[in-house]
Amino acid sequence: MKQLKIPAVFMRGGTSNAVVFKQQDLPQDRALWDEIFLSAIGSPDPNGRQLDGMGGGVSSLSKVCVVGPSTRTDADIDYTFAQVQVKDAKVDYGANCGNMSSAMGPFAVDEGLVRVSGQEALVRIHNTNTRKIIHALFSIDDGLAAVDGDLAIPGVSGTGSPVKLEFRDPGGATTGKLLPTGNAVDVLEVPGIGKVRASLVDAANATVWINAKDLGLTGTELPEQLDANAAVMQKLSAIRIAGSVAMGIAANAEEAAKNKSVPFIGFVSAVQDARLLSGETISANDIDLTGRVISSGQTHRALPLTVSLCMAVAARIEGSVVNEVLRKGGDVEAPIRIGMPSGILTVAATVKRKDGGWNAEQGAFYRTQRRMFEGQVLLRASRVPGLATPGSRSTA
Repeated sequence: MKQLKIPAVFMRGGTSNAVVFKQQDLPQDRALWDEIFLSAIGSPDPNGRQLDGMGGGVSSLSKVCVVGPSTRTDADIDYTFAQVQVKDAKVDYGANCGNMSSAMGPFAVDEGLVRVSGQEALVRIHNTNTRKIIHALFSIDDGLAAVDGDLAIPGVSGTGSPVKLEFRDPGGATTGKLLPTGNAVDVLEVPGIGKVRASLVDAANATVWINAKDLGLTGTELPEQLDANAAVMQKLSAIRIAGSVAMGIAANAEEAAKNKSVPFIGFVSAVQDARLLSGETISANDIDLTGRVISSGQTHRALPLTVSLCMAVAARIEGSVVNEVLRKGGDVEAPIRIGMPSGILTVAATVKRKDGGWNAEQGAFYRTQRRMFEGQVLLRASRVPGLATPGSRSTA
């Protein structure tokens, strides 16, 4: 059976990997995109390894990005993110990936989609999933996005050239409201569990936040411990479903269960010493709160960047579950240091009261990125019947 070829680039953005396509190389009929992405990544795979594709068996390594001309005057490119489920034949477009957002500006420059001059670039990104604008600022090296640098980020070995991401007006990315219910804290009625206090916050990506102690956890558990704890994972899933309905993302529990991308669910706890995936230990003195996040049914090995931004925003909302555990300080504009499984992630968030409510003005953080492979991704022709695009061709 023949295979089809489509031009693509394999990139790392922050702590995620993705296959990146130019929109012009994909069919105009977006109904074909799902099968293309599933085939490229190697899903569905009941073994959870994606050995027949470019995926890595976990949510942070099972992603696709599409970049094309901007449809907005305040942006240079459009960027669409696709979360490919590992074990299911499903592609979700309901959320953005902050980590991969860091690679989109460099991709656009390196592909000639955005012209730059000098030693620095600013690329304005329109994320079509959330309809939000992101500014990516990064260095240029001989006309291309710089790779080498001194910035180390938790979860990635070595160092790289920093990319500063500024999320403009991140509130309401999924639901249109920073606080979809209007409350800093809600009490959810969760079938089989009972009442659960939660903060339902929608900034960069909608997330349900709960306190680790309400799950009977310390908050410092590592991903493998959590993934192996079926009772806790089932409880988190049930709370996420209830939160989705309360936020208006899903009409009912059945619909919420099918949408695995949003809302995310995370739990937080106060500052404490914690062991990392590397075996090292972070000190309570070096962080402002502790967090863990579930992404597409798996515990994230670091933190999804958009969700870490949501956590920082929630931390500045008085009375929220996250604010309750935040180390209190005098400067409400100071960056927040989050202790997570791979180390410490620092996020800045500007949140202010406005018109009797809360308004998230912006959020920012630094990532690194690297283009690792460029060429063509091969797809089984039998999986994408009828695919015929200018950028693809078959090979025996």
